[in-house]
Amino acid sequence: MHLLEQSETTAIGKVARAASARRAAALMNYGNLAAILLPFPLLIFWFGASMLVYALNRHHPDPRVGHYTQQAAYRFYGITGFFIAAGTFIPGGGWAWHLSAWIAAALILIPWSIRDLRRIYRETWLDIALDEAGQPLPGAVAAAI
Repeated sequence: MHLLEQSETTAIGKVARAASARRAAALMNYGNLAAILLPFPLLIFWFGASMLVYALNRHHPDPRVGHYTQQAAYRFYGITGFFIAAGTFIPGGGWAWHLSAWIAAALILIPWSIRDLRRIYRETWLDIALDEAGQPLPGAVAAAI
């Protein structure tokens, strides 16, 4: 089985694996941390790639994946949007202002991302049985990790 595979067909039908759901829930937070710690050039690339990650994970069969992805996206887009708008008023050559904006963004985003990652890895994630269309079967849970 491929490491990034979302589901697989088993003897009981299609199953969304718990380990895959946990990785999907953590992906947006890991991307946020990498983008804020290495802003040049990762921030601009992650801004585009995060939209794809959000679109892929927001409607995952496990609703917690969507919740964690959405919360990480709110933080990332809110912080970057605010500082992009505020950055238009930074005078030319004002590197101290740019540095202070980056530090403020890091002080906001890093603790929240780490807190979410800790919550993700402390939760019990369960395999979810899926129907043929890839939707979760009501009340069907296979195993926990």
